[in-house]
Amino acid sequence: MVDDQLPRTGSSPSGAGDARRRRRRGLKIVAWVTAGLVLVGAGGAAYLYERLNGNIHSVDINRALGGHRPAPLGNGAMDILVLGSDSRSGPNKVYGHNSGARSDTAMIVHLAAGHRSASVVSIPRDTLVDRPACRTAKSGTAPAASQVMFNSAYDVGGPVCAVKTVEQLTGLRMDHYIEVDFTGFKNLVNALGGVPLTTRQAINDPKSHLDLPAGSHTLDGDQALGLVRTRHAIADGSDLGRIQLQQAFMRALVDRMSGIGLSTSPGKLFSVADTATRAVTTDTGLGSVNKLMGLGQSMQHLKASQVHMVTLPVQFAADRNRVVPIPAKAAMVWSALRADKPIPPAATKGSVANEVKARKVVSARE
Repeated sequence: MVDDQLPRTGSSPSGAGDARRRRRRGLKIVAWVTAGLVLVGAGGAAYLYERLNGNIHSVDINRALGGHRPAPLGNGAMDILVLGSDSRSGPNKVYGHNSGARSDTAMIVHLAAGHRSASVVSIPRDTLVDRPACRTAKSGTAPAASQVMFNSAYDVGGPVCAVKTVEQLTGLRMDHYIEVDFTGFKNLVNALGGVPLTTRQAINDPKSHLDLPAGSHTLDGDQALGLVRTRHAIADGSDLGRIQLQQAFMRALVDRMSGIGLSTSPGKLFSVADTATRAVTTDTGLGSVNKLMGLGQSMQHLKASQVHMVTLPVQFAADRNRVVPIPAKAAMVWSALRADKPIPPAATKGSVANEVKARKVVSARE
């Protein structure tokens, strides 16, 4: 997600502003919750289906990109690009007044064949990449650009350009796309009744409006948003450190989803599903309750312990406020996903992302 306005990896920002989406790590939440709709029963099913179906906003990425894309894996494995946009439009304006919107959280979620294990690769927003030519919101075309910040692709051409850039970077086809914005993320956490976790040290960051003493907490939406946005209060103040906090929160979120008991409370289930479907923008391949339900059902046996999270192997650029992929290491990551195999430890060894120790700051509640 996003924090303040300073553009650096150690402290970078993005602009914010005029986007039209809702976003973010709704992957597990939306899919799992929507799958539970079947428990509501036939009586009000038609009404509930139409209500939830009408909530979902989708983008036809397949049509926009056409046939010049990497081939699907074809074995049941699936790659999903999960983005957190930093739009400050509408309800998000309380988080700043910049114009534009960028993808300040980016994760490639690889569901292995059978969907009983997953690998998640976070892409730092300040990673310098080569961006392909992309159509813009005004129906123009932005020419290809070299060595630009990864999160600028979304600003240039929205979800379609973000997916196109990721596919060029990785050589992997993104089978699906999910996006959540600030307000959507906050509402999802509140609908779940908060997310329990433990902080091993106090975290105080006025810029992200977060003030947590050390100890056990159940974070509400505002606190959770503050945690995944903060970087000044932890480690080296870098975006790399913030990514580790986001990954730790993801684990706590998956644990929360596993233990919340929605299946025994249809009312609670519908409340969460209603919030979740309002919170996300998806590709058209996930743009209905039935499609989200199918994904959720395929993931019902996936547990947090079976999700392996890493950050794209990077090194500092000449400007230490930016990072660049380590070619050989990044190739190992993408090759593992392409082969539907676990990412080997050697792939991330030597990455500056591993030098940050923010992951030790928080954990699922002990």
